[in-house]
Amino acid sequence: MALRTPACALSWLVLLLSAAGAPAAAQAAAADARPKVFFDCKTRGCDLNYFRTEIAWVDWVRQPQDADVYVIMTSQSTGSGGREYQIDFSGAEPLEYDEQLRFRSPPTSTRREVLDGLAHTLAVGLLHFAAVNGFGQSAAVVASDRDAETGPVVSREEVEDPWDFWVYRVSGNAEVDGEQTRRTTSVNGNVNASRVTPVWKMNFRGDVNFNRREIDLADGGEFLDERTDWGITELVAYAFGDHWSAGIQGEVRRIRRFNQRLRFELTPALEYSYFPYEEATRRALTAFYRIGPAHRRYVETTVFGEDKETRWEHAIEVEFSQRQQWGDASVRLQGSHFLHDAGLHNLSLRGNARFRVARGLDIYGEAGVSWVNDQIYLSARGVTDEEALLNLQQRSQHFNYSMEAGLGFQFGSIYNNVVNNRFRGTRF
Repeated sequence: MALRTPACALSWLVLLLSAAGAPAAAQAAAADARPKVFFDCKTRGCDLNYFRTEIAWVDWVRQPQDADVYVIMTSQSTGSGGREYQIDFSGAEPLEYDEQLRFRSPPTSTRREVLDGLAHTLAVGLLHFAAVNGFGQSAAVVASDRDAETGPVVSREEVEDPWDFWVYRVSGNAEVDGEQTRRTTSVNGNVNASRVTPVWKMNFRGDVNFNRREIDLADGGEFLDERTDWGITELVAYAFGDHWSAGIQGEVRRIRRFNQRLRFELTPALEYSYFPYEEATRRALTAFYRIGPAHRRYVETTVFGEDKETRWEHAIEVEFSQRQQWGDASVRLQGSHFLHDAGLHNLSLRGNARFRVARGLDIYGEAGVSWVNDQIYLSARGVTDEEALLNLQQRSQHFNYSMEAGLGFQFGSIYNNVVNNRFRGTRF
């Protein structure tokens, strides 16, 4: 169920009035009770202090086991550069409740406007939960006349858009920093053009990066590295059905770290989603396959004696992710190899998870490992010590890995209502 316009809020109030006459079995709460809310959010707009201030008629609790309603907020970017937020409400036993609201913010919204819209949407959802489950007498309704830009995704036929859904962005930055014995300068710029509709997704991007690094050496000499990298990428994807998409990816790039003076590739791709794409913020299981040629011209002759070459490569990637009340988890398996030699391959496995094991106890972990045997671009000259220490040139690797794990335990008061903004810059 999506919150679309301020007028829609009025229909919610009518619904709330009818909910007041719900069967006695639904009136599980005491007349003066306040609904306890656990808010689970790891996306943009997760300003719990703001929501606690704006929605003061509920009790915000620190543990999901203490909650009457469990709220999960996720988001994804929209074609215009804004974001669509999805808010799921689930009642804790014995309160049977399952509802979903959406809020869309345009790219021109300020942070305050986004927070106001999220607070409004969250309050409407909690108000409905409170009315349905007998908490209605504790709730407070405040009218709002804000102009909410929260409408559903529109089709080309529904609006007159002189830009035809195209969105353009141009950005750049320059940075200089250093000290007596070290100086760095970097200049970056990029331009992006995109068009997203329910059927098509198109994105074209160009970027350029200039970096200069000077370091005074102990023997009185100086190390100097100056390089300019650039790239142009494109993606055109077409969705057919709720589970299939096809597209083509392209790239023209110069990247010195990988010994590539010029890289050009054009790769058709196919993707299958086991779950409908509209469920992607909460759960997703996708398989992605691509195949195509890549032409490379090298800065230095490679370990295979090549100054330029064109090689066909294909890759497959399977990814599963979900976010539920018990926590969240994802795992991704990716493999690729060159068609002319299957021995030149790359295989990686990565995953992360966070579980609520018991009351107040969370454990999390993430790990990844890759087996690398496709570095056909490596320079035959090798890598100097300076290039290795500053990570300026890719070295030969057979594998890489990473691992992290931890746990957290929290106890004490279950309530989380109070907001105190004093000494905001102090960390403790």
